Amino acid sequence: MKVLFLCFTIALIASLAFAQQPSFTKGPAKEIDAGLFDCGSNDRVSAVGTITSEDGKIWTVPAETSFKTATKAADLYNECAGITPDSLSDVDLSAVPVLDAGGSEEFIAYIFGDNYFELHVNGKLLAVDAMPFTPFNSSIVRFKADRPVTIAMKLVDWEENLGLGSEKGRGSAFHPGDGGLVMHIQDINGKTIAITDSSWRAQTFYIGPLKDLSCLKIQGTIRDSSSCDMSGSNDGSSYSAAHWPLPDGWTAANFDDATWPSAVTYTNETVGIRNKLAYTNFLDIFDALEADAQFIWSSNLILDNLVLIRRTIN
Repeated sequence: MKVLFLCFTIALIASLAFAQQPSFTKGPAKEIDAGLFDCGSNDRVSAVGTITSEDGKIWTVPAETSFKTATKAADLYNECAGITPDSLSDVDLSAVPVLDAGGSEEFIAYIFGDNYFELHVNGKLLAVDAMPFTPFNSSIVRFKADRPVTIAMKLVDWEENLGLGSEKGRGSAFHPGDGGLVMHIQDINGKTIAITDSSWRAQTFYIGPLKDLSCLKIQGTIRDSSSCDMSGSNDGSSYSAAHWPLPDGWTAANFDDATWPSAVTYTNETVGIRNKLAYTNFLDIFDALEADAQFIWSSNLILDNLVLIRRTIN
């Protein structure tokens, strides 16, 4: 019995030691960019800010991105660009440029993200979402790569209240919005090689708003905010947020993501895509009968704002 207790104690200490504690910020961030993209009256402002945590670190919120410098993913549906096909049959796939991830086999990825994504293939940044915030869009990325193909993506749920992980909505000035990504990848012959599901790995790096820091449970690589208050508020300017630095080399094929939690799947109803034509016009690809891609995110669709996901396809 003593041996078992000692082993349990050692394992618990090792787990706590391995857990990477977050940096905490409180209150709103300082705006450093009034908006990455302007779509006029239909657009929510995709502003960017910085905030200093209690331990003196400076964080960019909602995330550091390559939006201004990287190749934009081709549009499947984008109101701001005037591209609004009624179905996939109305899309000229031959007009989509083929991006090079260092290989000879061609693939095509269909992506709907809430709100923003950056797509890396075999360690190379291929394309970023053409719309950081809203109106909701969907994308096509054609690329060449050699198998095994490692997909690594940065996912960002954008925010209007910078540093506070919230936006105006549903009668609240500080409403915690939700995220979600769905993707279907095919080869050049139209054969499905990957869909988003629970086989992906997903880790969160920015959680907010946090009304009470004690609600956050951290053990090993688990960053669990499921016990935290997720209701909206009209007075949330003093709320807090938790931040973790992105690990070096997280996009590389040889990066070890074995300890990351599995991605959590969410239904279409939970994500709320009924009125989003960028998704519903293409149910034959996103909800294909024999390859129904699922919305994925970390364990908290509401409070987790910056999420990295990975999967290697053989």
